[in-house]
Amino acid sequence: MNFILGIDVGGSGIKGAPVDLEAGDFAADRLRIPTPEKSTPKAVAEVIGEIIDAFEDQIGDNPVGITIPAPVVHGTVPFIANLDQKWAGLKADEYFEDKLGRPITLVNDADAAGLAEVHFGAAKDHPGLVILTTLGTGIGSAIIYRGVLLPNAELGHLEIDGFDAEKRAASSIKDKEGLSYKTWAEERLQRYYSHVEMLFSPDLFVVGGGVSKDWDEFGDLLDLKTPIIPAKLRNKAGIIGAALAAKDEMDHPDRLKEIDKANKKKKK
Repeated sequence: MNFILGIDVGGSGIKGAPVDLEAGDFAADRLRIPTPEKSTPKAVAEVIGEIIDAFEDQIGDNPVGITIPAPVVHGTVPFIANLDQKWAGLKADEYFEDKLGRPITLVNDADAAGLAEVHFGAAKDHPGLVILTTLGTGIGSAIIYRGVLLPNAELGHLEIDGFDAEKRAASSIKDKEGLSYKTWAEERLQRYYSHVEMLFSPDLFVVGGGVSKDWDEFGDLLDLKTPIIPAKLRNKAGIIGAALAAKDEMDHPDRLKEIDKANKKKKK
């Protein structure tokens, strides 16, 4: 049985594993390689190639799903925050398919986590509006309504009190400034989630990212009207979601053509 490889590109590490999409779990232990200090598309592609080679026997000719910490609009990266600026404007799906020699599906990292949580995790079967946030190098976000993902929501870049939100509330900032979990939760996260709650009135917040493993250290310190819970899949969500996105693209190969056709009709 061939699995689909999911790869999660982060600011500090690039992680990958073949995914069993029936079980919603890894089919083998993940492989993690540090993100190159100069995180250009070329340097990242070389690391991704190593991960593909490591699992080639298990994935066969199947496509590979790759998350990146940026919006992905029909395969193009419009802007980037936590990788090299050479990513901005890149037709990334075509670039990686050329470099790696196989079908590639790129997806925003938080959207991938959202897909995974909808299919297998904390948001599964939820009937309302769910906002998932990933707290890490930055703040990623996914908006899910009745199981349907609204892609490329960049709620980590909301301006709050004159600051880009993730520059104050990301877990990397907690570490950089040496904040305790209490200070970080009560002064930074509380302000962030209260603002998002006011704007969107969600039915549920789901908190993912690497720091979610320490949920017991800060989760109860947040005072919100909206229920807020940790992601079920934790650090596995990005990889599983990347594989889900690749499978969905494989099942619907003509989606972009359909979008172009619909847009042309609107222009007439």
